[in-house]
Amino acid sequence: MEEQQFDPYKFIGIILIALILTWMLFRTENTNISNPNITESVDVSETKSSPKINEFNNSSKNDEINLTYGIFSKWLEPKENEDLVLENKNLKIKISSKGANLTLVNLKDFSNHLEKPLNLVSENNHLINTSLKSRLGLLIDTKDIYFNNIKNEKNKGSQSIIFRANISDYQFLEFRYTLPNDGYKLGFEIRSEGLENILADEDVILSWQTNLFRNSKSIDYESRYTQLTYSYEEDKVDNLSLSGEDEEIENKVRWISYRQHFFSSILIPDILMDEVSFKSKDLTVDETLDNRFTKELTSSFKLGKERGEILSNMNFYFGPTDYQILKSYGDSLETSIPLGWGIFGWINRFIFLPLFAWLATFLPYGIAIIVLTIIVRLVMSPVVYKSYVSQIKMKVLKPEIEEITKKHKNDAVKKQQETMSLYGKAGVNPMSGCIPALIQVPIFYALFSFFPVAFELRQKSFLWADDLSSYDSIFELPFSIPFYGDHISLFPILASAAIFVYTLMTTGQQAMPQQEGMPNMKFIIYMMPLMMLLFFNNYASGLSLYYFISNTLTILLMLVIKNFIIKEDNIKAQIAENKKKPRKVGGFTQKFQKAMEAAEAQKKINQQGRK
Repeated sequence: MEEQQFDPYKFIGIILIALILTWMLFRTENTNISNPNITESVDVSETKSSPKINEFNNSSKNDEINLTYGIFSKWLEPKENEDLVLENKNLKIKISSKGANLTLVNLKDFSNHLEKPLNLVSENNHLINTSLKSRLGLLIDTKDIYFNNIKNEKNKGSQSIIFRANISDYQFLEFRYTLPNDGYKLGFEIRSEGLENILADEDVILSWQTNLFRNSKSIDYESRYTQLTYSYEEDKVDNLSLSGEDEEIENKVRWISYRQHFFSSILIPDILMDEVSFKSKDLTVDETLDNRFTKELTSSFKLGKERGEILSNMNFYFGPTDYQILKSYGDSLETSIPLGWGIFGWINRFIFLPLFAWLATFLPYGIAIIVLTIIVRLVMSPVVYKSYVSQIKMKVLKPEIEEITKKHKNDAVKKQQETMSLYGKAGVNPMSGCIPALIQVPIFYALFSFFPVAFELRQKSFLWADDLSSYDSIFELPFSIPFYGDHISLFPILASAAIFVYTLMTTGQQAMPQQEGMPNMKFIIYMMPLMMLLFFNNYASGLSLYYFISNTLTILLMLVIKNFIIKEDNIKAQIAENKKKPRKVGGFTQKFQKAMEAAEAQKKINQQGRK
């Protein structure tokens, strides 16, 4: 009998077969864990709206998933997808069983510019995705997970839907959404159990991405007030760029706001978020196109953990960008509204917001704007009075100033000295006309910031304007004019005409001899109303209404002052009397004269040096 030799290849083959059989046995045990339903606290049989989960008859697909993801295959095997509904008197929300993602957020009390339901989330424009990484190096996105164990819960003041993806009875990933019986806030919780030894020690990253729908007539105008805003540290607020593409990274973030002009989606975590990455992309390529979206906004940050398990609580706000409503939810959410920086924001928050809200409680919104404008003009009337008196004085001195200019046309220093001497003798401060104008700047800019973001004006009509928060088109053009648009708005035309008349009145009172190198004042007189006409054609008609009423009232006030309060002859007599009296030179005039004298002395020294 021939002695058998040791065959190493046969030995290796037996070892490989044994390893394959062992792996198949291990996989069979893990894919047949008892009871695929949720544990006792989450009983699908008690939920009327729970989906009926049916396996797809696609064995090759399932085998591929099993081979690739092993223990995680139960999360990814295709199941029947179903939308679950949460609803209160303000919101209707749908959530998909695949990815536990929001598929609909409808604001029930509002409609868009086409009078269709206003949806912040719809048609796959919104994605919440959490990236998980196992110790084997596998990367799993929750958007691909089928949450096949679902339960509805109802409490006294809220209702919840719990989405759970099981590996076993004691190993799962859970998303919980909770909606109060009223209001615009949606609770959102992510937690895991039994996964601390499976997931890697790396951070779990949540990404929140939204393409913001167009909800206004002018997509260009809406896009100017659509922005990613975030608060960080104690009370700091910052924004991404309004146009183009922008990226930013910030630490200790308190909340993230996707402001959609008059509506906002805001993410508010229970604890500060570390190292949040922000991205913004402008989607408004052309105003003439039928664009559906304004901006694409994305934020990414790591979720909190406890003892290796995922545990993160946060809230979403889906609702109007209304100052008072946002303020009622705390966390300084109202600071996401761009009311202006510094003193301009203070004026709006503490004066114009409460004043306009009070007026709107008993007046139509268009009339409330007019009354607000009248109040502002009356308060500023002393400033207008001082400005007009200064203009009259400068007009009286105009012939003498022109004489000085001719006499010293080749000696600028001497001309300035004699001009300032004339001002001193006549008792005229050349700066007195500028100071009143500077005082009005904070009011002007504050209201410029206030009207475009005043939620109360949205879809409120007045006269021919059907929406005071948008442009008041009286004629649609068959073409588009660059910088102007494809329509004609009437309120900007009226406001431009009022500015033209006001500019003529004010410039006509002042001594403004044309100097070489200085712009022609006639050009400025015509340029200002033209810029107003072009710039405001697509702006909120409420803002144009304010400027029209404001300039009209200013014109009327100046006419009253000119004809009934101030007499030009009296001003001339006063100036003549001032010239007779010795007058102490003011601080500004004295310093200016000394500067001129020093310049003249230096000029003579230089001339002598050249000789």
